[in-house]
Amino acid sequence: MTISPVLADVPSGRRLAGPLWFLLACLASLGFFYEGFDALLRAWSTPEYSHGPLIPVLSGLLFLRQLKSEPVWLGPVNRWPGVILLLVATAFGLLGKLSEIDEVTAYALILWAGAIILISFGWRQGKDHWPSVLHLVYMLPLPGLFYYKLSTFLQGASSELGVWFLQLLSVPVFLEGNIIDLGVLKLHVAEACSGLRYLFPILSFSYVFAVLYRGPLWHKAVLLISAAPITVLMNSVRIAIAGVIAERYGIEHVEGFQHFFEGWVIFLACVLILFILAWGMLKLQRKKMGLADALDLETEGLWTQVKRIRLVEPSKAMIFAALLLGGLATAWAAVPERGMVQAARDPFALFPRTLGDRRSDPPGRLDPSIARVLGADDYYMANFYPQDGRFDGRADRVELFMAYYQDQTRGGTHSPEICLPSAGWEIAMLERVDIAPKAGLDAPYWINRAIIQKGTSRMMGYYWFEQHGRHVAWDFAAKFWLLWDGFTIGRTDGGLVRILTPIGRGETEEQAEARLMDMFRQTVGVLPDYVPGL
Repeated sequence: MTISPVLADVPSGRRLAGPLWFLLACLASLGFFYEGFDALLRAWSTPEYSHGPLIPVLSGLLFLRQLKSEPVWLGPVNRWPGVILLLVATAFGLLGKLSEIDEVTAYALILWAGAIILISFGWRQGKDHWPSVLHLVYMLPLPGLFYYKLSTFLQGASSELGVWFLQLLSVPVFLEGNIIDLGVLKLHVAEACSGLRYLFPILSFSYVFAVLYRGPLWHKAVLLISAAPITVLMNSVRIAIAGVIAERYGIEHVEGFQHFFEGWVIFLACVLILFILAWGMLKLQRKKMGLADALDLETEGLWTQVKRIRLVEPSKAMIFAALLLGGLATAWAAVPERGMVQAARDPFALFPRTLGDRRSDPPGRLDPSIARVLGADDYYMANFYPQDGRFDGRADRVELFMAYYQDQTRGGTHSPEICLPSAGWEIAMLERVDIAPKAGLDAPYWINRAIIQKGTSRMMGYYWFEQHGRHVAWDFAAKFWLLWDGFTIGRTDGGLVRILTPIGRGETEEQAEARLMDMFRQTVGVLPDYVPGL
């Protein structure tokens, strides 16, 4: 039942003051969370998050729909939970501003939205509006580390399913990592085709769909959870269709407008499957209602709920929210720009060609598309061989790769756990170890020790992240130290080091690791000149 607000019961003296302080609190949040809004706008300009501007609109509609079923409460309310959540949101916002990681400030916006609702309505009514606040999560960009891990997983799943579909269609195909080999040409399942472009809007759609669905709770859960596998499945169909077109008509027919149109078709197909799934669950439950009846799509009376803003009280908590964020935004603007510390370093172009008893061939260059994804400000890639003058690709070569980022808040280092599988390498063994005792170092030195394989080829490798003198093996820990150092010492630079060597036929892992260890000792001796510590 829709219950309209009774404005006549509201004292006239507070009809203007309450909305005014609410407006001031919103304006103050714009100033304080400016970097977060800027991060959202940057993310929304990318294909993966282009649906972002619709999310606040849909959340607002969900909020107003729920508000229709709630009476106007003019009695005493408990606003302390809202004040506490506001302080938490402010703390997160400050952390993002001080560390210059704008995404953290953007995440704090969700907490602020929940706080302002709890302050406006109190705990008794405000806590019931969590669905509309939670939906705002879909407007946020994923942290870079989560994005690339999820992207890699979806690429792998989509590639394997896509190849399976191509084989069903009798198209000769071979899969190497995320590269689909059709014989006459190769298709690379790049980030743009990983499924993320559809996954985020489909997840948002399924969330709204589940909220509006009148069926049992487990129905809602199925609709919400099924969005991801449906997206992967349909993206695999898309890859298969692209493979058929490329195999029969050429790669140029896959690109351009046809590629874009094909994407929208898959998106609409995912939405259609969600509707069919909901209809099927209703039939299995033998519900007499149809799908149209199961979806609460009533929109009447929403404007009446918008006018309930006149009921907002000029409470001390609302005044505090406006003054706190307004004061902090003003103080932040008055403080001279902090800026990040730029550590002095030598460019990799000066890296020595000789390390110990090994000498490198001329440093190589990455493919422009790979370098663009890597996003490093400087990188180094070369093979080192024993100094006998023969650079013939023998098994005793050692490959050294290093990447340096002046600012890791705009993407940051990419873990080899992500890059190697994309190139067709399978990680057969991976462990995080303190290499210091084995290498004869005094302080702990944590690295990843891995064995990778592709067909009959096997390689052993070390890799780790350099974070201002720390040697970090876990990528999530590297992100934590990035946040901490940005906040404490004003530095967000860092690097990645990877050393690989083949395991020759008839060679033991211990023999291969002896080469790695020797190269490791030589590399860490000169590394601080190129990836500076504290």
